[in-house]
Amino acid sequence: MKENIRYTKRHNTDTGTVIEVVQDITDIVEQNKQEFNNASTTWGDGDVFTNKIATIPFTVIDKLNQKGIMRGFHVLDKKKFAAWLNDRDNRVFRTKPGQI
Repeated sequence: MKENIRYTKRHNTDTGTVIEVVQDITDIVEQNKQEFNNASTTWGDGDVFTNKIATIPFTVIDKLNQKGIMRGFHVLDKKKFAAWLNDRDNRVFRTKPGQI
């Protein structure tokens, strides 16, 4: 899998500068599909936060940080994070089936 590094684009507007953060997540999504299809349907020992259930791109982590669900790579609100992972729109980031 090639490295997916985010990069920024600067856009000058009449009211100031807008910085856009961009990341190609194609490889991450494809790898997640493979892991999801090959995943065991059992959760194993421990709670769900000790099992790999997702691979999330940096740009998405940035958005989760802005929402207060995460700080850096640490989950602050497990309930909201679980709801986010269970949301159908975020399925491409899942590597394991089931509800959190």
